[in-house]
Amino acid sequence: MEKVTLEQIFTYPTTQKHLKRSGIAHAISVAEYAYIFAKRFQVNPDHAAKAALLHDVGHYTWYRDGEWDYDQYQENDIHAIKGASRAHKLLIKIGEDRHAAKEIAVAILLHTDSYLPGELKLKPLQRVVALADEADEQSGGNHHYKTIEEHIALERIRALDKQITNELSNTQIKKSKETV
Repeated sequence: MEKVTLEQIFTYPTTQKHLKRSGIAHAISVAEYAYIFAKRFQVNPDHAAKAALLHDVGHYTWYRDGEWDYDQYQENDIHAIKGASRAHKLLIKIGEDRHAAKEIAVAILLHTDSYLPGELKLKPLQRVVALADEADEQSGGNHHYKTIEEHIALERIRALDKQITNELSNTQIKKSKETV
């Protein structure tokens, strides 16, 4: 099975529709942070970047009188639940490994505790995605309104794909040397 790339995920029409709602610049920044944190915490960088890229695809726009109502969002939002389901379906549809798709979807589900009654003990991938989202967060939800030109967004996604491919290759080489 050939690896599904971030570019394939990013350019897929369903992804574009939902990232435009939640903020493309934010999604890309979070994916880049996730790559950095994945290396630090020895987590699969491919899974981390994919979960981070898709972490907000479940967002609903909470507007009142034509303006974003951040209080209403905080009180009623369940975007992580919707996003996990949406991302899982999308990943399976474009050919992602089923086990990886589930792991990525669960990381999306648990990237925020805003809708949970208590605190959970997160697995490393889940923690990486949550940390990456927090790293790009701005008060009042302003991180969702950062802008980026389309060609710059695609360049950053492609660069991240290359970094991930190189990191996974280096990891494979290290593992091969350890078994010899």
